Amino acid sequence: MENFETLRMLPKGGRAVVKRISVGGEMGRRIRDMGIVPGTEFMVMGRAPLKDPVEIKLKGYNLTLRNNEADHILVQAVEG
Repeated sequence: MENFETLRMLPKGGRAVVKRISVGGEMGRRIRDMGIVPGTEFMVMGRAPLKDPVEIKLKGYNLTLRNNEADHILVQAVEG
């Protein structure tokens, strides 16, 4: 089984592909409803001064996520 990192661990400017959403229920549905589904590529645009929330760009729009949401998004970094 592959080990993936969470979205929270990516640095500013980091690019990655969503591999899995590790939470179900209302939060899992909310994350998927925002367009964060396996196979989606995104880039970390920035973080608030206290590191929460994180802003990402995916599918042509920017989205901010709280760290408690980002912790459930398992990703694989993309080079370049």
